[in-house]
Amino acid sequence: MKEHIKDVLRQIEAEYKIKILYACESGSRAWGFPSKDSDYDVRFIYVHEMAWYLSIDQKREVIEIPKHDSLTIPIDDLLDVSGWELRKALRLFRKSNPPLLEWLRSGIIYYEFGTVAEKLRELNETIFSPVSGIHHYLNMAKGNYREFLQGDMVKIKKYFYVLRPILAAKWIEQYNTVPPMEFQSLMERLLPPGDLRNEVNTLLIRKIAGDELNLEPRLDIINRYLDEEINHFEDYVNNLSTSIEDPTQKLDLIFRETLEEAWH
Repeated sequence: MKEHIKDVLRQIEAEYKIKILYACESGSRAWGFPSKDSDYDVRFIYVHEMAWYLSIDQKREVIEIPKHDSLTIPIDDLLDVSGWELRKALRLFRKSNPPLLEWLRSGIIYYEFGTVAEKLRELNETIFSPVSGIHHYLNMAKGNYREFLQGDMVKIKKYFYVLRPILAAKWIEQYNTVPPMEFQSLMERLLPPGDLRNEVNTLLIRKIAGDELNLEPRLDIINRYLDEEINHFEDYVNNLSTSIEDPTQKLDLIFRETLEEAWH
């Protein structure tokens, strides 16, 4: 699949006349708990040729394959590929966009060109907003918790899609830095040894082993923990504020340097 992904990325470059700067895995595979039928969620940052930017019209800044865009080569059904144009990515980086910060820390990198990803990693901590991060992870946790984990019988694999954002929020609370992507790293650092951690670890082992983890009785020990943490972070984030130096000048320079690097 890795070679197929690289072929798809090369074809995107050729057909859309762009240069891909960075491409990584962003979903459950990067988080460390893929199912046997998990999608490959490939995310990338790209730049157009210089003439594209010399226009009075605003142009589309995303490529989404196969959802909204197409290629002339066949694409595996498990493959979901989408990218952000560099200026869009830099504007989101300026806002401390949590998904973008996660991409830059992915443990599965399919392609990296030039220096832009490394430059953004170096700026990561100076632009990181705990407020933005905790809001993002809290909203993700609350949405998945309401939708999937409220009944007596629940889609048990969805526990990971609530636990991971809760643990990411706890990481930000404790360390004031971008959380690691890997679920196991979060679990080992933030869940103390005991019944809760044992229950979560058992689920993780089952999921990685390929168990379907469909409808099963809810796990009250995990539900109680999630209730407590969601309530805690709803209060905590309301009293949280941060001040970050405007990085626009640095990002403008990165944009110009990257444009030059990509095409010369």
